[in-house]
Amino acid sequence: MTDQLASTLITKLCVSNDLNERDLQALRRLPIQRREYGAREAIVSDRQRPHVCCLVTEGFAFRSKTTFEGQRQVLSLHLPGEIPDLQSLHLHVMDHDLTTLTPCVLGFIAHEAILALNKERPSVAAALWRETLIDAAIFREWLLNLGRRPADARMAHLLIELYYRLKALGRERNGEFELPLTQADLGDCLGLSTVHVNRVLQQLRGDGLIEVERTRFRLVNIPKIEKFSEFDPTYLHLDPKN
Repeated sequence: MTDQLASTLITKLCVSNDLNERDLQALRRLPIQRREYGAREAIVSDRQRPHVCCLVTEGFAFRSKTTFEGQRQVLSLHLPGEIPDLQSLHLHVMDHDLTTLTPCVLGFIAHEAILALNKERPSVAAALWRETLIDAAIFREWLLNLGRRPADARMAHLLIELYYRLKALGRERNGEFELPLTQADLGDCLGLSTVHVNRVLQQLRGDGLIEVERTRFRLVNIPKIEKFSEFDPTYLHLDPKN
């Protein structure tokens, strides 16, 4: 069971990092505790002091912050193979919430185990560090998207980003992927009202850029979407040499 959980992490790390067989063996030996969560369940909350890191192995999770008035901003979406709270190794108090978006299978890894692995395999430590840097690069692009792109380009940029990230994990087929976000969720990601989200989705459909069926999205014309949203995948660093 631990091997199955570790394989999801290995798949993700190998997208953007060069790891040798000894590195992979060390990752397979990580003690990972499997737990199942329902949708919209708190994994770790603002102000908590976690002693474990959370590996998403099935499903989607998200980071968010909430104002005193209860207004939520989604800060990032997390896919299988990602460890969204890796920073808790060194930043001991959480400054945001981490929540399941869908029913999830999660793997919990004690901080002590990750720190020991980092000492044993410096190349794995470098890979985990690189993952946090890629995470920061995605944050920067989300900030630009939220603050400077118009609503239609903002939506198109989010969808093409998720397409590339899911494709790298083998979770996309012919431009189609599962994205279990409600229109309210999309609004929280993009700083838009639910009404505005609906209007933008209809516009992108009408322009022949996307097709949507419940939680299934299909990008009809990827080059056109990239041009329209000013998307450059460099910030995703999907090549170990990039």
